[in-house]
Amino acid sequence: MARSKMTVKAVKMPCTSANVYTKVPDGGWGWTVAFAFFVVEALTYGIIKSFGVFFNDLMESFDETNSRISWIISICVFVQTFTAPLSTVLSNRFGHRLVVMAGGLLVSAGMVIASFARGVVDMYITIGIVSGLGYCLSFLPTVTILSQYFDKRRSLVTAVASTGECFAVFSFAPAITALKEQIGWRYSMLSVGVLQLGITACGSLLRPIVIREQQEVKAQPPEESTETKYMLENEQTCTSIESIDSGVDITTSPSNVPGKTKAEPKSEEPKQQGQNPVENNSTPPEPKTKLLDFSVMRDYSFICYAFFGLFATLGFFAPSLYIIPLSRSLGIGKDHSAYILSAMAIAEVFGRIFAGWVLNKKPIRKIYIELICVILLSVALVAFPFASGFWGLMICSVYFGFMLGTVAGTHIPLLAEDDVVGIERMSSAAGVYVFIQSLAGLAGPPLAGVLVDTTKNYSSAFYSCAAGMVLGAVFLALVRPCKTGLCHKQQQQQQQVEESMAGPPPELPEDFIDMDIGKAENSGKGSDSVV
Repeated sequence: MARSKMTVKAVKMPCTSANVYTKVPDGGWGWTVAFAFFVVEALTYGIIKSFGVFFNDLMESFDETNSRISWIISICVFVQTFTAPLSTVLSNRFGHRLVVMAGGLLVSAGMVIASFARGVVDMYITIGIVSGLGYCLSFLPTVTILSQYFDKRRSLVTAVASTGECFAVFSFAPAITALKEQIGWRYSMLSVGVLQLGITACGSLLRPIVIREQQEVKAQPPEESTETKYMLENEQTCTSIESIDSGVDITTSPSNVPGKTKAEPKSEEPKQQGQNPVENNSTPPEPKTKLLDFSVMRDYSFICYAFFGLFATLGFFAPSLYIIPLSRSLGIGKDHSAYILSAMAIAEVFGRIFAGWVLNKKPIRKIYIELICVILLSVALVAFPFASGFWGLMICSVYFGFMLGTVAGTHIPLLAEDDVVGIERMSSAAGVYVFIQSLAGLAGPPLAGVLVDTTKNYSSAFYSCAAGMVLGAVFLALVRPCKTGLCHKQQQQQQQVEESMAGPPPELPEDFIDMDIGKAENSGKGSDSVV
């Protein structure tokens, strides 16, 4: 009988339960999940990056400064990353589908209510807190379940799907600008909120997945009833009593040994049921998943990777925030400054696709490829202050955008690699990892602003981000040694402790063995004398 190569379902399950696969499908419904992730990226990070088109309108309507308006997105990003562990707990408890759908509702509700705001504080609550929480519940579970659907193609598929935010920046920014001229910024924001209901539709496409090894079906002879087994054992016992006068044979029979009468039949039946799961009509119990597995915090490789994310986040925001002020300080016009930012976004798309293509090659140590990209990204940050003129900044922006795409599109999916934590603990690891990133996301922009105000030079912001990226590269270089060195030794020591606590297997008492040997010799002598 031909065995299934992809999926085997032991029983019929409702559509809300998990699909059981014998191995990672690397396709199938995973392509639908990849499309859902593309749309979620566009409606989350794409909207966040395009929110700058509302800045001037909000400043004029609320009569506020640029810094106070910029806190809307700062609070939103902080809440999004700070509540990442909550997203992990809810996903493990209720499933990725329901969590993403609820997140889509929160994102849409926050944006719609913000269109009726009467002050900047209302924006802090609606977009900063409500939508920020919705962004967290939408993005993180989607990228986590996408990683579970792919193995060999994981890096490439995730990188390509993550380009949704880049394409959103191209389309949303000019579209919203044109829409504002027709209906005003309030109705434009209301339209954006309604559009973000598409996250809920994407969440409904996230069908759960369970990877369970396929068990071979072995044909078993018809089992004898328990009563027949005992009758045969009793006959053998009677035969042994008549043949030799041995108390050991009587004592070792299942009907006379205490604790053996019920233990042996029960120990055999589960084996037979495990070899033939098709005959079992009940669904096998699934192992309980921890809501938030804090054991990743004891993994030195994950700790180093988390510090890499903490410091590398400092270098993600500087060019997008300060490239236009830097270009204006060099005498470049507004239109040309916008072209520089657009070129950076285009290069980021190609960087994400290129990184996914390279990391998809086998065999390759992905953590080292990521390290090379981080080092090259640090060089790009250092190069910005030395650029002069339009084409100098254009070259630096294209180079930075390309290298940013190689890192930004792969650093979270790399948690699923065995060099970090592995696919089994990725859900909890992603929650803790993004939570740690939130600290840099909140402290990074004010730190760069203080340096700019102190030095009166925008180059200091790029230098500070480059320093953070270099520190991130140092910790990233320590991930692999920690995994193969310190952590491996600790696991060996733990296994040795568990083996020592288990103890040797139980043995029969020595007097029983001596009695059996003695009586066997006496019976042999008796038979020889009769002959």
